[in-house]
Amino acid sequence: MAVAPTELKDLAVDLVRRAAVLVGNERTAAVTSVETKSTPTDPVTAADRAAEELVVEGLAAARPGDLVLGEEGGFRPVGKEAAPDAVRWLLDPIDGTVNFVYGIPAYAVSLAAEVDGVVVAGVVRNVVTGEEWTAVRGGGAWRDGTRLHGSSVTALGSALVGTGFGYAAQRRREQAEVLLRLLPEIRDIRRIGSAALDLCAAAEGRLDAFFERGLSPWDRAAGGLIAEEAGLLVTGLRGEPASDAMTLAAPPKIHAALHDALIAATPQR
Repeated sequence: MAVAPTELKDLAVDLVRRAAVLVGNERTAAVTSVETKSTPTDPVTAADRAAEELVVEGLAAARPGDLVLGEEGGFRPVGKEAAPDAVRWLLDPIDGTVNFVYGIPAYAVSLAAEVDGVVVAGVVRNVVTGEEWTAVRGGGAWRDGTRLHGSSVTALGSALVGTGFGYAAQRRREQAEVLLRLLPEIRDIRRIGSAALDLCAAAEGRLDAFFERGLSPWDRAAGGLIAEEAGLLVTGLRGEPASDAMTLAAPPKIHAALHDALIAATPQR
């Protein structure tokens, strides 16, 4: 029997809350044990790994036939082997690790459940503030009991837009070129340092829109569903779905304008 998305959401909420407590408690110790991954500016801490293992162990206890794709542990079954109807969980144990290391209060635990290639439930929790965003496909997006509806902005020139930058120097250089061309077309840019929190901010109108190149599935899965259920269009460029090539989340009234401005701002190579 297929599991209800609300049950997956409830399990995700429980695990994310437990992981957030661990991350909060471990911060002082963890920042003395920082390694790097893809580049010297891409950190991973002991808290990242501990939080991921906590969630994986919780999934293994509750749903031992499922799969998990985690930022630190890769793709794996949570039990001995995957079931034919396995749910795939997408986990970022600390989204915003640089903020975590520096003590900037914008880092989150993000967990989403995917069934047959479609994200059906997602939870993002800000470790420092305790703010928690949830969504079930078809059931709306919520923060702490309040339903979210995104920004009501209607003109791109009035839009406050969130974005982020990659860790590799060449990627950041290319992203800076895009910003140079895009900034005159919008109100301003915000760079918070956590894509999951950016997407949630866009879902409730703290940002009018968000875009970023280079997001991995675990970066965008939960936050992307939350933004979508708040009424935003979450896409890539030129008719493509959101992907590592581009994730764009914007209210329908400015989505096309921001989409076209991003295409115009992207250097042709």
